[in-house]
Amino acid sequence: MTRAKRRASRSVAANGRATKKAAAKRGLSLARSEALMARAERVIPGGVNSPVRAYRGVGGTPPFLVSGKGARVRDADGNTYIDYVGSWGPLILGHCDPGVLRAVARAARSGTSFGAPTEREVEIAELICEALPSIEQVRFVSSGTEATMSAIRLARGATGRKLILKFDGCYHGHTDALLVGAGSGVATLGIPGSPGVPEEFARLTLQAPFNDLAAVEAAFAEHGREIACVLVEPIAGNMGCVPPLPGFLAGLRALCDRHGALLIFDEVMTGFRVAWGGAQLLYGVTPDLTCLGKVVGGGLPAAAYGGKRALMSQMAPSGPIYQAGTLSGNPLAVAAGLETLRRLRRRGTYERLDGAARTLAAGLRECASSAGIPLTTAAVGGMFGFFLHPGPVASFDDAKKSDLPRFRAFFHAMLERGVYLAPSAFEAGFVSLAHGPREIRATLVAAERAFRAAAAS
Repeated sequence: MTRAKRRASRSVAANGRATKKAAAKRGLSLARSEALMARAERVIPGGVNSPVRAYRGVGGTPPFLVSGKGARVRDADGNTYIDYVGSWGPLILGHCDPGVLRAVARAARSGTSFGAPTEREVEIAELICEALPSIEQVRFVSSGTEATMSAIRLARGATGRKLILKFDGCYHGHTDALLVGAGSGVATLGIPGSPGVPEEFARLTLQAPFNDLAAVEAAFAEHGREIACVLVEPIAGNMGCVPPLPGFLAGLRALCDRHGALLIFDEVMTGFRVAWGGAQLLYGVTPDLTCLGKVVGGGLPAAAYGGKRALMSQMAPSGPIYQAGTLSGNPLAVAAGLETLRRLRRRGTYERLDGAARTLAAGLRECASSAGIPLTTAAVGGMFGFFLHPGPVASFDDAKKSDLPRFRAFFHAMLERGVYLAPSAFEAGFVSLAHGPREIRATLVAAERAFRAAAAS
């Protein structure tokens, strides 16, 4: 271990010890969660099944959650929190939504899995095609990683090219070729890539800074005839919440058209989260392929990728490009997704979500200013994010200027006051339709005190 890593490890450990002392002083007990974590670490790598859950980026012990209702969750020690993680985005209706529960229960009574076509798969596919005009056919898979992986395979097969271009700080799943310049948990853990990813795979992935159209033009100038696709989060959500600059997405569209590459929007996070038609509707830019996830499963494992019929018909069994999945179109996930999408189609839904996210972001900025802490915020639809530095934030390099020690102090001060945020400075937050004025007010009261505590830490 390098000297820098040892210092960082000691800093996180010290932060964790300080957090436990502060929590004990305020009466927040995590004794049961600590015991569960000790058990988990014996049988699960790091004690968790997805790295960011381990709290390595903020220190301390993660609360083990046992239940959720509406905008709140409860942990194994009986503590309750206003939740802005929402299972990392899917729970746009809130926890344990009665309509979703009824839909899943009805589906389960008929069978939990068939590995065969079902009517509800057709219904949800029709609904997605209705919502996103860029999609004429859609294929369901079980995770966002599968969706992006399959979309890239389709792009390579359709163009006969090998290279892909992605953006620093954008996370598109843990496929080998995409763990290059990734954000999310990779950034939180300070890992530039991952052992186990062959260099040969990494060489097929080009990188450019998010929102830097000139860098993309340079990549096309050098490799234009070899680039199969450009893959982008239209609103970056894995370096925090970073919207595209004016003209950036339209510029990508023009470059792809000029050089014969496909444009893939990774809307796993933004699809049905920021608008009924996704980020592509908000910004008026049409991709060739769209990856969806999170919201389309209504809290159960489901994802999808889709595009125009001429492109999608190249997937097996219609065409030669192969992709399959035992649990793809799982009836329980499809039932939850259908109920969720039908509810989101109601008038005023996205105005409510956008209003809540913007009110929260503006309130956080005001609370931080009162405490003398510079803060940059963003909010789009039901997504929000904040960075503890003056800004602006348009790229991953900008995001990394955030004051991480102070973020850790703020994160734990909020947790102690009953607000559950993502345990990483490089993750977006989410509001749901269950987050009303009462929850936003309570969050900002907590934030006012938490920023003062962070300023003094």
